[in-house]
Amino acid sequence: MAGFDFVTVDVFTDRPFGGNPLAVFLDGRGLSDAEMLSLSGEMNLSETTFVLPPENPANTARVRIFDRTHEMAFAGHPMVGTGWVLAGLGRGDGRSLRFEVPAGIVEVEVDLEANEACIKAPRPLSVGDSLDAGLIAACLGLGAEDILLDRHGPVVASLGTAFVLVEMAPSAVARLQPDLAAFRQVAARYPEQENRINIYAYARTPDGLHCRMFAPLSDTFEDPATGSAATTLAAFTLSLSSEADGAWNITQGVEMGRPSQLKTTAWKAEDGYRASVAGGVVPMFSGRFERP
Repeated sequence: MAGFDFVTVDVFTDRPFGGNPLAVFLDGRGLSDAEMLSLSGEMNLSETTFVLPPENPANTARVRIFDRTHEMAFAGHPMVGTGWVLAGLGRGDGRSLRFEVPAGIVEVEVDLEANEACIKAPRPLSVGDSLDAGLIAACLGLGAEDILLDRHGPVVASLGTAFVLVEMAPSAVARLQPDLAAFRQVAARYPEQENRINIYAYARTPDGLHCRMFAPLSDTFEDPATGSAATTLAAFTLSLSSEADGAWNITQGVEMGRPSQLKTTAWKAEDGYRASVAGGVVPMFSGRFERP
């Protein structure tokens, strides 16, 4: 009987039952793609990771990331949580790690004493299509007047995983009520998005940015903390300015009862706008999957 050990952690928080939960399978060798997807569905979390030997020995590990419906090229809280877990096991030098993911190389810096980790997104910012503001407002259960267009309209952007970035009025944050039928309409109108409509809605506040992320077509009705979206938003926000770098504190997950804090930085590099995100990690459970 083959067994596969896993642990779970809460990411982007300093206390249990906050942030975004993550399951990490410490050695995924011997698991098929179908088993990884099924295990991720069984865990029923936003994402689950599976650690494998690196293809390049200069890197720490190859990490596969699955949500409930498909494998992901890059995701933020899985990289932060997996980095913290592996550093605690002495992988890499216990502080600096490099992960191979489909989107590229993710660099991780871990502070075990502070129970924090910081990751750099694997790609520079790419900006794609602008989407109809009325349709996006409908996806969020808002009126067109709630979407702010003075800086930008709803736009697809990515640092490895694509999100629709949309700025809303601060008064709209608590009123978001995603409409699945509207999400399906957007997917039908924009087939190039491959039925993966991830909306990262944000409002500017005196303390930073207040965000919520919805991806119901991928079975994530709402996500409590989305590091890949946070890095994308940071890089995109910097691209709208004349500054060479910037930093933003992001609050997410409050409306779900899982408050999360994400610390983002962005900078202008030779190949474009890049970004990082940092946050706390709290250990939760450990277990073992026994294959019959």
